[in-house]
Amino acid sequence: MSRALSQPLVLWGLLVGDALLGATPASALTWFKQLRAQAVERVGVLTVPTTRDEDWRFTDVSPIAMLSFQPARNTSGQTLVDIAGFMLPEVAARLVFVDGVYAPQLSRNDSGIVVANLADAVLAHASEIEAQLARHADFQDSVFSALNTAFLHDGAVVLIPRGVRLEKPVHVLYLATREAAASYPRCLLIAGAGSAATLIEDYRSLSEVAYLTNAVTEMALAQDAHIKHVRVQRESGVAFHIGQCVVSAAKASRYESVSIAQGARISRYGLNVQLCAGAECTADGLALIDGEQLADTHTTIDHAAPDGRSRQLHKCIVGGTAHAVFNGKVMVRRGAQHTDSAQASRNLLLSPRARIDTKPQLEIFADDVKCAHGATVGQLDADEVFYLRSRGLSEQAARDLLTFAFGAEVIERIPVAALREQLKAQALAYTHH
Repeated sequence: MSRALSQPLVLWGLLVGDALLGATPASALTWFKQLRAQAVERVGVLTVPTTRDEDWRFTDVSPIAMLSFQPARNTSGQTLVDIAGFMLPEVAARLVFVDGVYAPQLSRNDSGIVVANLADAVLAHASEIEAQLARHADFQDSVFSALNTAFLHDGAVVLIPRGVRLEKPVHVLYLATREAAASYPRCLLIAGAGSAATLIEDYRSLSEVAYLTNAVTEMALAQDAHIKHVRVQRESGVAFHIGQCVVSAAKASRYESVSIAQGARISRYGLNVQLCAGAECTADGLALIDGEQLADTHTTIDHAAPDGRSRQLHKCIVGGTAHAVFNGKVMVRRGAQHTDSAQASRNLLLSPRARIDTKPQLEIFADDVKCAHGATVGQLDADEVFYLRSRGLSEQAARDLLTFAFGAEVIERIPVAALREQLKAQALAYTHH
């Protein structure tokens, strides 16, 4: 995805997007088309990061640049029967995208708020969307964000009015079906003052083929808003997944996140949360990988104002010759007094050839704060294995149970029962493989 690879592809995508939006009055989408054009310009300048870049030194994404991925123009004709196994019964709304293309026949909305495809919502709610879209996820310095923005057309838009508190979750399901397809999922959530909701981002595959998912999510939380965000990446084992989520949390708002990385040959997820005065953030994560997988998680929690609070727990379970990476930065800016932050990285190696690189970071520019971080990397505790064996379990059963319990601590924090049970079953299957 150097200039030679990506520029013609993105120009083609821009033309397709303009054709799809051709029936819209030109003046109504001037800003939208200009935004994509600016992103195309950045793609022409930026290059794919290499292991010489500090933030990517453990993650070689050159295999992505060497393959030719083409965006899909339409869905593959899936029906509700085809996706029955991916549905969650307790949701208020479901948006489904197949290979990056919106699938209205698979989607529904009983929530009473705007949960819509970007191509439709951008007209009906232009002022709200223009004020937030691409205002948080910067595409000036990231080729992956620039590519995603250049391909803006379909995407998930969730607009939660002031004071509205959704009791049931919103489920955004991204399905991959085609080999060598590139999809550019976009999600924009705008939460009004005093509102509350749960958003599930779910990345799945219908077949074990190679493809690229390049996703960007932006969230703008107004004062006193409360958002629970569950992100589950269960892509094909030979796919590539690049994801980014940027959250702007206004005064006294609260953002709670649980992210699970289980699929993809190479995956990279970046979470960036900016906290205003009195805002709170909880960011929990679990990478559960094996074989030759690589899962990289980079997070930044930016305490930009006083009285903020953040808690982070990230766990990795790594088997085979897999490689997990965690880089978690907590920034406390000058003047952000009375910040209270704690970060923990806990990592479990299941084989002698598995590898974990973890780097928790604190950057503190205020003097009246309470901040702590720590990291551990190790194997299963021999005493715990012995204890379970003394209770009649085989050595393998004891190891499986301890491994499951290690990951289940994060899975149990998911506030959606059906999804939580799915993931616990998959974690059990992982331990028994």
